[in-house]
Amino acid sequence: MSTSENAAAISDIALRFMTAFEVPGLAVAVVSAQGWTLARGHGVRRLGAPAAVGADTVFAIGSTSKAFLSACLAILVDEGRLGWDDRVTDHLPEFAMSDPVVTEMMTVRDLLVHRSGLPLGAGDLMQFPPTDHTPAEVMQALRHFKLTRGFRTGYAYDNTLYLVAGMLLERVTGMSWDRFVNTRIFVPLDMSDAVSHPSLITTDNRAARHARLGPPTIGMGPLELIEPAESPLIGPAGGVSVSAAGILPWLQVQLGRGRMGSGARLWSEARADEMWAPHTIVSSGPGPSAEAPQRSVMQGYALGWGVSDYRSRRMLSHGGALAGQASRVTLLPDHGIGLAILSNSGETEVVSGLRYALIDHLLGVSGFDWLSATATSIARLHAQVHGMGDLGSTPPEGGPTLALEAYAGRYRDPWYGDLLITLSGGVLSVDFTRTPAFKSALEPFGPDSFRTRFARGAGEDAVMSFGVDDGRVARLTLRALSPIADFSFDFHDLAFEPVRE
Repeated sequence: MSTSENAAAISDIALRFMTAFEVPGLAVAVVSAQGWTLARGHGVRRLGAPAAVGADTVFAIGSTSKAFLSACLAILVDEGRLGWDDRVTDHLPEFAMSDPVVTEMMTVRDLLVHRSGLPLGAGDLMQFPPTDHTPAEVMQALRHFKLTRGFRTGYAYDNTLYLVAGMLLERVTGMSWDRFVNTRIFVPLDMSDAVSHPSLITTDNRAARHARLGPPTIGMGPLELIEPAESPLIGPAGGVSVSAAGILPWLQVQLGRGRMGSGARLWSEARADEMWAPHTIVSSGPGPSAEAPQRSVMQGYALGWGVSDYRSRRMLSHGGALAGQASRVTLLPDHGIGLAILSNSGETEVVSGLRYALIDHLLGVSGFDWLSATATSIARLHAQVHGMGDLGSTPPEGGPTLALEAYAGRYRDPWYGDLLITLSGGVLSVDFTRTPAFKSALEPFGPDSFRTRFARGAGEDAVMSFGVDDGRVARLTLRALSPIADFSFDFHDLAFEPVRE
């Protein structure tokens, strides 16, 4: 198949997914086993506007940024300024986990492979939605998280330790993450439209954000335009923005194991091998079947990359999601294939399904209907919510056992900080004082419990449950209202206590 025929086939697959799942626009970048490359946009940047997505339209790529951070650290390892197995406290003496033994043992490598023992998404509420927390406060918060499993005994994804790794990079080099990734990665690769944080995008040729905000819950309902802000903290964990054309050199240098087109190296082959070597088992199972060819015998996590096998080939991949955009970067390094999909819809399942469909085309494999499989996957997810009506509109039986003024006051969690509950006109309201978007009136929602109704698009709503002892509030715990809420809304990790004057 010629290059033009491949390009037409890839566009056809992408457009079929876009039509089926109402994706306004996406861009695809391909490095093929035959040596041809492709960067192409499809659809529109913004719902209801004519401006088309092109190869140079900039998208936020979320957590696929993690591989950029690991590459930055690999450069320092090559230069002898850092070792993967250096203790974190050798470079950041103030770093501490809740267990002093873990603090002592934590290495640079451990920061990147999600095996610390922290709970899933620990501390993400300090970043999503944007807060006024500082990097120093994020690191300080770690000592307040109870570890939910043994150190290096299992996988639980987190962003917070990537932020610590970014702080460590700055401590070693004297350069911020923003400056270092630009100077040592973007400029040498001529990624001229790449930036380290969405706030740094200067071009008007940027993709808008679109999401399903309900009813009945986020992730369902009609697709609509949103305009979220991003925390300044997210850079090392998920801040990179780039176009399909701009990401091609990144795919090529990865497939070149650190070698650029000019022949010069950004990092050594030894560092490439280290970044791709899995350290943490994510899952294991019986392997692929006719109904699920993507199912891997083992999925692991390396240094900023997920590692698995697909159709008997080693696959490196990572997804990324910020509010209203989703991406997926995939390498089949032993076959010279690189693929990036950038979407202006927040539906990660669609991007993942399209990824497999495009890889099958690039491998010359046919016969599996990835579009139908993606629809089935989404339907299974939605089945967890279907039948619940307007989620949260019918509260559980029971209500407040105290006068409403007894719930009002200031509450403090050791890692997040304060929230304030006030009573006015017979209605309680909550203010998450560190998160401007999280302000809401409270509605009774079961015994001594209330639910929020944050502004549309602000984030997942929460159920707030007050523990009452001897006629007064003794504690406050939270959980996400929706059963399919993103793990980054880690309300369940909060443990507020009243601040007694």
